Amino acid sequence: MLFVFIILTVCVISDFFSKMLAYHMFRLEEIPVIKDVLYFTYVENRGAAFGILQNHRWIFITVTILAMIAIIVYIAWKEPKNKMLLVSLALILGGGIGNLIDRISLSYVIDFIDVRLIHFPVFNIADICVVCGCILLCIYILFFDGKNGETEDGNLNA
Repeated sequence: MLFVFIILTVCVISDFFSKMLAYHMFRLEEIPVIKDVLYFTYVENRGAAFGILQNHRWIFITVTILAMIAIIVYIAWKEPKNKMLLVSLALILGGGIGNLIDRISLSYVIDFIDVRLIHFPVFNIADICVVCGCILLCIYILFFDGKNGETEDGNLNA
């Protein structure tokens, strides 16, 4: 459990400080990091990815809290030992908490990483944590869960 707590704490702290930096440094102007590829652009996101469900903050707060409760209950009940599974769940929790803090305290999420090379929506560190956690979780489920007779808690099936 300490392993999960450390990862989610790093996610939340790095997300919080990067958003504060974005608020104070990029709010008034966009900063090119790599011209025509990557910019720091301050955005107040009141919806989800691609701006869907604008101003439906309580839906996002409710869904995030329910997902976080489900993950915490799963970890407490199953006590999984697989590091990949634990890292994926910790990243999802940390990113969820990071964006939840914004939604509750500001009524919007601060986004600032603007990848223009592929015309992607502006995002933040919490989003990166959630996406990486989901990718790891999918890899774990597809390729490792139950393989070689091992369960998610590291025990062998009889």
